[in-house]
Amino acid sequence: MTDQDPHQQQRKPTLWQVVQSVLAGALGVQSNAARKRDFSTSSPMPYIVGGIVFTVLLIVILVVVVNVVLRSAGG
Repeated sequence: MTDQDPHQQQRKPTLWQVVQSVLAGALGVQSNAARKRDFSTSSPMPYIVGGIVFTVLLIVILVVVVNVVLRSAGG
């Protein structure tokens, strides 16, 4: 038996909570309270989408930075 309110499990996370959780997950510094909140939501989909968006943005930023550095080096 869990000690959580069943209504709390149906709450959707806010955009800010998803962003914080994705960034904390990327750095590996998630707090225990945030982890419990994340795992008590009804659907993992916001976190999956957030992780994919974060990964794509990270790749795009890295490609842009590498291209800028190579151009400035004359390559």
